[in-house]
Amino acid sequence: MNTTPYVINLEPGQYYFCACGRSANLPFCDGSHKGSTVTPYEVTIAKAETLALCACRQSSNRPFCDGTHKGLATA
Repeated sequence: MNTTPYVINLEPGQYYFCACGRSANLPFCDGSHKGSTVTPYEVTIAKAETLALCACRQSSNRPFCDGTHKGLATA
């Protein structure tokens, strides 16, 4: 499991971030969740900014990283 957040620069716009972990284009959704009950995180970015996006899928502020990954065991 990847626990390092995705730090990316985003321009204003609407984005869909993967919630299932199956996307071949992480952290963005590529539709791999289809047929499941999982839906992507829809986020509208108002201004250009650099964001840390959760990779461990344990953040309480998904799709954004809240540092939860720091306390997870890595095996």
